[in-house]
Amino acid sequence: MARIAGVDLPKSKKIFYGLQYIFGIGTFTAGEILEKANIDPNRRVNTLTEDEVAAIRSVIQADYKVEGALRSEVQMNIKRLMDIGCYRGLRHRRSLPARGQRTRTNSRTRKGKRKTVAGKKKAIAKK
Repeated sequence: MARIAGVDLPKSKKIFYGLQYIFGIGTFTAGEILEKANIDPNRRVNTLTEDEVAAIRSVIQADYKVEGALRSEVQMNIKRLMDIGCYRGLRHRRSLPARGQRTRTNSRTRKGKRKTVAGKKKAIAKK
């Protein structure tokens, strides 16, 4: 089993898709890493030798910020926005969408489960 950047890569998958299990590596970056390490993207993770795994590990360590370092950088960026009190920081602080989405009906992922307000009926107009 290949272990890169603290993540166990799935054995049966191709290395191109297995690298994407690492936080901060997507399709484009996985292709770049394999190209720099001179490894065929169609090879399976369990067929890689220790030297090939070491080559991938060294490319990632030299050129990319992944896993813990990337997560902490993202959290520091969000904390900075909250500290300076900008609009995006306020949205993060209130656990609301920060990128202009509507909140009247959607955004349940961000807001959480609905909190029903009791006794809210429409007033009937009297004539």
